[in-house]
Amino acid sequence: MRSHCNSSSVSVAAHTFAAEIPDFLTEEECKLIVHLAQLKGLQKSQILPTDDYEEAMEMIEISQMDIFNLLDHNQDGQLQLKEVLTHTRLGNGRWMTPENIREMYTAVKADPDGNGVLSLEEFKQLNIRDFHKYMGSQKVKMSDLVRNSQHTWLYQGEGAHQVMRAVRQRVMRLTRLPPEIVEHSEPLQVVRYDQGGHYHAHMDSGPVFPETACSHTKLVANESAPFETSCRYVTVLFYLNNVTGGGETVFPIADNRTYEEMSLIQNDIDLRDTRKNCDKGNLRVKPQQGTAVFWYNYLSDGEGWVGELDDFALHGGCLVTQGTKWIANNWINVDPNRWRQLQFQQEMERYAGAGPGAPGEWTVDKAYSGVHLEL
Repeated sequence: MRSHCNSSSVSVAAHTFAAEIPDFLTEEECKLIVHLAQLKGLQKSQILPTDDYEEAMEMIEISQMDIFNLLDHNQDGQLQLKEVLTHTRLGNGRWMTPENIREMYTAVKADPDGNGVLSLEEFKQLNIRDFHKYMGSQKVKMSDLVRNSQHTWLYQGEGAHQVMRAVRQRVMRLTRLPPEIVEHSEPLQVVRYDQGGHYHAHMDSGPVFPETACSHTKLVANESAPFETSCRYVTVLFYLNNVTGGGETVFPIADNRTYEEMSLIQNDIDLRDTRKNCDKGNLRVKPQQGTAVFWYNYLSDGEGWVGELDDFALHGGCLVTQGTKWIANNWINVDPNRWRQLQFQQEMERYAGAGPGAPGEWTVDKAYSGVHLEL
């Protein structure tokens, strides 16, 4: 599945495969994509937490001991701040800092000795509802969330605007992936970051375990799973304008020799925090209108197919300090399960060959044409 572009104008970062390609889009194409997105209308990429958050958390059936074991990454019987931080962004989507955690501990009297570490005995004394009530009582601004942006989706399938089709064809040539895979992937996502906008470091896709389903093949495979992910094998990001200040794309751990999740937070410096620590990331790409950045979110399995998630593909959008930033994303969806992916492609071909009126409207691209999704 993995391909390489041999253009002399492409710069490539080692270890984390990230290719920066200048002039992938023309200035006119960039402006048109922005215009089409504005006509379609953009919505907030992440909404503020609702009053239903506490109720939803209470419905999750998990014991206090299970919660402790989940948080205790190194299984040493103590919860360090950075262990808690790695899991606090699940749920209401607020980005928590070490300072936030200390404030919460003080408010709910969770850390009697004030050392910032919770022992198992201290944790047992806590009422988890107190944490939820505290979170619900805090006023949250958009800048406090994991991402602060607006986005929309632009259809690229048959009958789409000629520029949308041209971009998709160009992505096919860049990735050298089979047309049927690219054609049945997600449409173009267009994102606007105003001044103060950001997206903390994240993965575009997620690990696929036996109990996880890929959203694009789930319906065809007729499988039920408690969790699902987008299975984005490739990301192609386009810069649609020059940004006056900030707005770089950062790969915090590109070129590191090893990956260790806990090492992302050291001495209260969280490398995933793109509002504060972008300058400490290993690789930063400055927005330049028309430039594309292309990377893989998965490794190869050694047999020409999708393997494990590439942890080094962790990336984020740095704080826009001045002006506005426009980008677009093309994601190529591939299920690491070969059988499910093959079944999906065969089903899509059957729909495509059935002519007008066939029930192909739920193919991945068309399914997004009028729907707002939280990603």
